[in-house]
Amino acid sequence: MSLTEFLLLGLPAVLLTGLSKGGFGGALGGIAVPLLALGMAPTQAAAVMLPILCVADLVGLRAYYGKWDVANLKIMLPGALIGVLIGSLTFGMLNERVIGLLIGGIAVAFVLANLIRPPKATPGMPPAKGTGTLFSSLAGFTSFVAHAGGPPIMMHLLPQQLDKVRYIATINVFFLLTNAVKLVPYGMLGQFSSDNLLISLMLAPFVPLGVWAGVWLQDKVNHLWFYRIARAGMLLAGIQLLVKHW
Repeated sequence: MSLTEFLLLGLPAVLLTGLSKGGFGGALGGIAVPLLALGMAPTQAAAVMLPILCVADLVGLRAYYGKWDVANLKIMLPGALIGVLIGSLTFGMLNERVIGLLIGGIAVAFVLANLIRPPKATPGMPPAKGTGTLFSSLAGFTSFVAHAGGPPIMMHLLPQQLDKVRYIATINVFFLLTNAVKLVPYGMLGQFSSDNLLISLMLAPFVPLGVWAGVWLQDKVNHLWFYRIARAGMLLAGIQLLVKHW
């Protein structure tokens, strides 16, 4: 990675990841890998981003420790393990273009459907076990392939209209554990070369800046606008994936 690519691609990718982890529940983080992939192979971009994501998860954990929704995590975490396992077993057999189009299409369709017919959900509604397992499995799979697990898990959580802090904390701990599990198969598949780890190490110091900025912004945004921003981020990520893989 050249200095220009580091400044124009690497730093924005890391700062957006931290911002997303710190204050917007993963809504902006899906842009990071496609952004990095403009300057390197997509598989290398995914390998570089995984340690960055783990650092961001740990920094974000401090701000939201203990504020997550246990009932949702009991449904979501087993699904994530299923998705990661499928991703590990099918590594190298996957058509990245099809996966990108699928993720992007689902994300855009979900946001547009909510605009046309907003979900009749009320704060505190219980999580649906069936769709929760389905979406979290899809999140585990797409997270393994391209660190793009945000849209599926948002599809599960957004209709519940959780308090924004509980929503962010739940997503953060979900991906903290999911990304930690991904380290094992990524290592076994030889994704952590010395070059990839060096780039990750160079970018890692900028992670806390993005997370702290996200925490600060989250506190300034009310509940209604928080969800509007989250959906806008999801729509942007979906459109970006569609454009990239069309």
